[in-house]
Amino acid sequence: MKSLVTLLCLSAVLSGQARTRTDAPSLPVPQPADTATMAELAAKVELLERRQTTWDKIVARLPHVSGYIQLRYQWNDADHSSFTVRRARLALHGDIAKKIDYRLQVEFASKVQIVDAYVQYKPFRQLNVKVGQYKIPFTIENTDYAPLKFEFIDYPMALRKLMGFNEVVGGETLAATGRDMGVTLYGGFGERDGYDLVHYDFGVFNGSGINKGDENRTKDIAARLSVRPVAGLTLSGSYYWGEYGKAYLKRQRYAVGACYDRGPIVVRSEWVGGTTGIAATETTPRNDLHSDGWYAMVGWRATRTLVPVARYESFYADSDVRSDTRQTNYTVGLVWQPFEQLRCQFNYTYENYATPTIGDKNVVSVMLTGAF
Repeated sequence: MKSLVTLLCLSAVLSGQARTRTDAPSLPVPQPADTATMAELAAKVELLERRQTTWDKIVARLPHVSGYIQLRYQWNDADHSSFTVRRARLALHGDIAKKIDYRLQVEFASKVQIVDAYVQYKPFRQLNVKVGQYKIPFTIENTDYAPLKFEFIDYPMALRKLMGFNEVVGGETLAATGRDMGVTLYGGFGERDGYDLVHYDFGVFNGSGINKGDENRTKDIAARLSVRPVAGLTLSGSYYWGEYGKAYLKRQRYAVGACYDRGPIVVRSEWVGGTTGIAATETTPRNDLHSDGWYAMVGWRATRTLVPVARYESFYADSDVRSDTRQTNYTVGLVWQPFEQLRCQFNYTYENYATPTIGDKNVVSVMLTGAF
């Protein structure tokens, strides 16, 4: 009897376990329709990635837009007090293809004019070419210190009088912001931690300034050689030869200089000299005018936002009559840049003239720069 009861109980247990296994839900087996859905999703993801890559390429080819405005107030104790728009520039720049880029910069202050319009091809570090209108590779300041980097409100007299900022050639003022139209080969050798031991520039230009064709059959030549023996130190020599205007007036310029710009200190000094042809008149034969000048400056980055600066400069409009044509300027200033896009500059200059008929001046300048 006990054996029968035990057999019945065992049968009931086995029957319940069988029902439990039978009632348990089973995992779905992937069907062909599910496989197709996954393939479609993968295809859509791949398409979106291709579209994103294409859009990134399009965006990379679009011009980058930048610009700045410089507003200046200037006062002197002789005859001047004025607010002016010193510069108002808009620039477009970008890449045309790999190793080829361009820049277009337009000036809107006083009159609308193109100041930069060039294309660069940079196949090698040692050899590159620039074609169009741009800064002449002459001196350290004209080549390496653009208005947004320059520590003073005005460039030194020697550069302004002898390299197209406010230069007089043949009785005509060549206000060309140190630029001209031409072609330049440039490059560097001996790479060291991001800079080259030797850098060269060699350019051929019209010699007539910006937005102006050549007025004679000759071309002007500009050459600059820079040596950087250690980081931050630049030793530079520049030469310019040309003939200006229809009268083929001589225009030769020379410059040597040194600059140390690293960490909290910047120290820079350059000498610039030149020979300028003077057209003959009914009473005066054609002859040459010799001019030269130099400057020395020092700046200290006292804090992240404050840079006090000082500069001494002297210029002789006629080096053959040095005692009567000398002008010497003493400038102290302060640069305050609380943000990258905002810059405030203050300069005080004492102008001393050797010419007895011109009185000395005290000049105060303030300039506000907004960039984007």
